[in-house]
Amino acid sequence: MTAPLPASTDVLVVGAGPAGSAAAAWLARAGVEVLLVDMAVFPRDKTCGDGLTPRAIHELSRLGLEDWLRAHPVNTGLRAHGFGQTLELPWPGGTLPSWGSAVPRTELDDHLRTTAIKSGASAVDGWKAVDATVAGSRVVGVTFKTGDQTSYVACNRLVVADGVRSPLGKVLGREWHRDTVYGVAGRSYVTSSRTDDPWISSHLELRGERGEVLSGYGWVFPLGTGEVNLGAGTLATAKRPARQGMGQSAIKPLMRIYAETIREEFGIEGDLRAEASALLPMGGAVTGVAGRNWALIGDAAGCVNPLNGEGIDYGLETGRLAAETLQQHDDLAEVWPALLREHYGEAFSVARRLAGIATNPRLVAALGPIGMRSDWLMTLALRWMGNLVTDEDRDRAARVWRWAGRRSLARDHRRPFL
Repeated sequence: MTAPLPASTDVLVVGAGPAGSAAAAWLARAGVEVLLVDMAVFPRDKTCGDGLTPRAIHELSRLGLEDWLRAHPVNTGLRAHGFGQTLELPWPGGTLPSWGSAVPRTELDDHLRTTAIKSGASAVDGWKAVDATVAGSRVVGVTFKTGDQTSYVACNRLVVADGVRSPLGKVLGREWHRDTVYGVAGRSYVTSSRTDDPWISSHLELRGERGEVLSGYGWVFPLGTGEVNLGAGTLATAKRPARQGMGQSAIKPLMRIYAETIREEFGIEGDLRAEASALLPMGGAVTGVAGRNWALIGDAAGCVNPLNGEGIDYGLETGRLAAETLQQHDDLAEVWPALLREHYGEAFSVARRLAGIATNPRLVAALGPIGMRSDWLMTLALRWMGNLVTDEDRDRAARVWRWAGRRSLARDHRRPFL
C-alpha cells in the first residue's frame, strides 16, 4: 500500500531521478526540511544509456559516492567506430576525473534516492503530481494522485524534477520549443562478451536497412553483469522531423539493425530485452523554467547535451545548484534562468548548432570520414561533445569552445532557457 503524504513541507521536490534526489540530498544536508515525491515505486526503470561521464562522476563523488561507483565497471574512455576507422580516446581528465562508469538506472536512481533519505530528506513514492495551487505569484501547494486517492501537500518552495515531459512543469507554464534540435533515443540490454570492456563504444556511422547513412549514433556500454546497454539515438528538428531524423516508432527497429551489424564483433548473444525509447528536449530548448518560489531542474529544464544525449550529469549539477540557490534567494523567477544560462548557455548554444548540422545525413557521410582520420580532431570532439570543459579550464581547447559558444549565442534566434 502506498504510504500517505505529509500535509506540508518547507521544500517539496517532485521527481526522484538524479536531479531531484541530488537536490533533496543537498538541501537536507544544509538542514532544510525537504520532501521528495515520485510517481513511480522504487526501484524503477528509466529509459537511458546508463553511461556516467567524468562530469557525472565528479558530481556523484561530491555526494560521497566514489567508493560505491568504483565497485561498478570503470571505463577509461571512448572507443569510436565509423567510416572504416576505430579510435580509442581516453577521457581527457583536466579538472574532471579521468574515468567513467555505467550503472543501470534501476540501481543508480534507487541508490541516489536512498542517499537523499540518509542525508535527512523524507521520501514517498507512488504519488503522481497532477496540479499546483498558486496564490499570487507563489506556488503554495501541489495536488497528488495515486489510484483513486488524492492528497495535497502545502509547501513554501518547490523543485520540479519530473523528467523530459514534465507534466507538473506544463501546469506551471513550461514550454518545449522544437525549432532547435531534439533527440530520439532507444536503449536495450543484451548479453555480450564485452561486458567487462574498459572502454565504452560509440558507432558514429549508423546505417538503415538499405545501407544508407543516417543522422545518428549507436552505443555499447559495458555493465559488468554479463550484459551491455545497447542503444541508438538520432537527432531531429522541426524542419527535419520523424522520417528524416527517424521517429520514436522507428528507433527500436533501427536499434535491432545496429545490434545485428555488431553482433559478431561484440559477442552479442540472443535477442535484445527491455527495449524502450524516449523523446529528449535538449540544450535548454524550454521556457518557463522558474517562478518566484519554484524552479525546474534536470531533464524538465531541457538540460540534456545536444551532441550525445547525456543528461545525468546536468541533472546532478542542477540539483546541487538549485539547492544552493534556494538558500540564497527568495525570488527565483529571474535568478534561476540566468544561472542556467551562465552555466550552460554557451555550451548548449554551440552544441545545438553543431547537432543541427548533424541532422543532415549527407553532411554526416561527407564529414564523418574526415574527422575519423584524425586522433587529434576526435579527441577534441570527445571533450566538446561530452561537455568535458569546466569553468576552471584555461587550456586552448577550453578557450576555443567558450569563444565558439559566445559567437553562437550572438547568432541564436532563441537562446537557451529563453
